[in-house]
Amino acid sequence: MKKLELKFLNEEGKTITISLDDPVEPVDPAQVNAAMDAILAQNCFYSNGGDLVEKKEARIVERNVFDITI
Repeated sequence: MKKLELKFLNEEGKTITISLDDPVEPVDPAQVNAAMDAILAQNCFYSNGGDLVEKKEARIVERNVFDITI
């Protein structure tokens, strides 16, 4: 399963991650950047370390799980 991870810094300088399942691919960097700007401007998320204050990074993460028969 793939996830889009949006990483921000909060007021304490700690990294906060917002994960979204099944992102549309190919990812449009301009749209991701605009979405992150909107999240910061609207101040719609809060963390234990305070408000989100800065964009850190965005990335696609893929996790593969393989069962082992025992």
